[in-house]
Amino acid sequence: MSKEAKKVEPVPAVVGYLNPQSTLGEVDLYLIGEGRHERLWEVLGAHVRRDEKSELIGTAFSVWAPNARAVSLVGDHNYWDRTTHPMVPLGSSGIWEIFIAGIGAGTRYKFAIQSQHWQWIDHADPMARATEIPPLTASVINENNYEWQDATWMDARTTFQPWRAPISVYEMHLGSWRPGLSYRDLATELMAYLIEEGFTHVEFLPVMEHPFGGSWGYQVTSFFAPTSRFGSPDDLRFLIDTLHNAGIGVIIDWVPAHFPKDEWALARFDGSALYEHEDPRLGTHPDWGTLIFNYGRNEVRNFLVAGALYWLLEFHIDGIRVDAVASMLYLDYSRKHNEWIPNKFGGRENLEAVAFLQEVTATAYREAPGIMMIAEESTAWGGVTKPTADTGLGFGFKWNMGWMHDTLEYIKHEPVHRKFHHNEITFSILYAWSENFLLPLSHDEVVHGKGSLIEKIPGDRWQKLATLRALYGFMWAHPGKKLLFMGCEFAQSDEWNESRSLDWHLTEYAEHSGVARSIKDMNNQYRSLAPMWQRDVSAEGFSWLVGDDAAGNTLAFVRWDDNKNAVIAITNFSPVPHESYQIPLPSVGVWREVLNTDDLKYGGSGVTNGEIIALDVPRHGYAASATLRLPPLATIWITKTS
Repeated sequence: MSKEAKKVEPVPAVVGYLNPQSTLGEVDLYLIGEGRHERLWEVLGAHVRRDEKSELIGTAFSVWAPNARAVSLVGDHNYWDRTTHPMVPLGSSGIWEIFIAGIGAGTRYKFAIQSQHWQWIDHADPMARATEIPPLTASVINENNYEWQDATWMDARTTFQPWRAPISVYEMHLGSWRPGLSYRDLATELMAYLIEEGFTHVEFLPVMEHPFGGSWGYQVTSFFAPTSRFGSPDDLRFLIDTLHNAGIGVIIDWVPAHFPKDEWALARFDGSALYEHEDPRLGTHPDWGTLIFNYGRNEVRNFLVAGALYWLLEFHIDGIRVDAVASMLYLDYSRKHNEWIPNKFGGRENLEAVAFLQEVTATAYREAPGIMMIAEESTAWGGVTKPTADTGLGFGFKWNMGWMHDTLEYIKHEPVHRKFHHNEITFSILYAWSENFLLPLSHDEVVHGKGSLIEKIPGDRWQKLATLRALYGFMWAHPGKKLLFMGCEFAQSDEWNESRSLDWHLTEYAEHSGVARSIKDMNNQYRSLAPMWQRDVSAEGFSWLVGDDAAGNTLAFVRWDDNKNAVIAITNFSPVPHESYQIPLPSVGVWREVLNTDDLKYGGSGVTNGEIIALDVPRHGYAASATLRLPPLATIWITKTS
């Protein structure tokens, strides 16, 4: 044993030990032990104490490290000296605490933890609510002084039913949207842009602190701290508050599937596999080189559930998109036959992860009514959006990865070959109501050599842009909520790179600004047309008009609302117009275009329709039919006027 290791001996546990500034009582310790302390951030971590006059008294610190020999608080206040402030263990709870007078917000700190093997490692606080700017790794004492101004939004959210509402999401990476902007800068610039483009929600790639920017935030080291790259936690609150007051909801990505191996963070936190599994067959992700949470441990499950609630309650987040759910559900995910351990029934399902997901979704919906829990789940696991009471996972929505894959594969084909792949563009309707779906054209489709969306499309420049607009028109009309990654709204040509800005200069060109204008008009029409979203999760909200015109690369369908009002969507994925196209319609009367992606104002060829007269000529089982012009590589929406 080294001389250094002897400097701090464990402080004996004191039964009935009372610290007048302690954040923990007997009920707290009981709930933590049971894994049921839903406000964990209120009792663990660093908490500033003030007197009745709001004068600073000091800060109370507490941390869960049950297998540590000793824990010491180090930081700016003691020159990072492990011998100065040993912490006290609270009975058999595994929690250590200390109160330091005279220090407050802005002070940097860590927990120096001595393992059973006498090794000291300085760890960031798992419950830290602020951090240093990476690559620095210390935790920072933080006080929440923000006064929210979004009471109207939050009151309305309690009765919000997202499955019966228009949801179009702008997915974005904060650091590369317009580099150099802070949270407060974004409150002005992003708000104005989202209003201009008409999106109902914005989704941030993970905002939790992460040391490596190239991970895009998906390798989290501080699950309760917003990244300090763009400002303080209160600055992020200001951004969210501003968006709410502009009528825009905020969704964040959350990563409970794994965490990095950095020894200063959660890995082997107290010298043992505390948050992770000891056995690498359970505890290590082969794809990402990261560690997997031990979902069966009460305190770990509690840490994660509280983490989700923290963002919903403390930051007024309106939705959480859970990353990599499939990797959590399957014990053999991305593993060879001898690299995983079956569950107690001999199966591949991770039963502990299933129970955790059910708990986090049920708890989130109970504590924050009107929010959205969204699963990125890439397999055919049954019941992702089924209620937990019916053995489902309890999510509100699931990303429709099947629709995304089939649709992108279809548009990659040369138009002359698309007739042989017509099932790729129609197949999604066969399972469209098996879950509550969200249609994603996300960041994952424009990275890692996949190229931008527009570069997936064959043809000359005009055909690429026209097909992209047609795809968006088809997507916005298709059952399911919508998500589009930043840059795709103006047809960015290059693959996304997190280290540089979007190519905003492209919007100075009419062909790109035309795509952005089409998205704006789609969003505005979509929000105003109840048939486009009111029955998204019901087969009664959809009917085929033309589903078998493979030779013409054309398809048409009806979207219905509760009152049987209809919007017709017709897409021609052929590069030639279809003049005098016969289309069945639900009723006789006058119909008109409310959207045509071939309009000249979008950069199209201008093949449009005036009044569309539906005559009493039954067709394909419908009461009426009409003759109209279908523009090339375009989607049109029509509604009835009389």
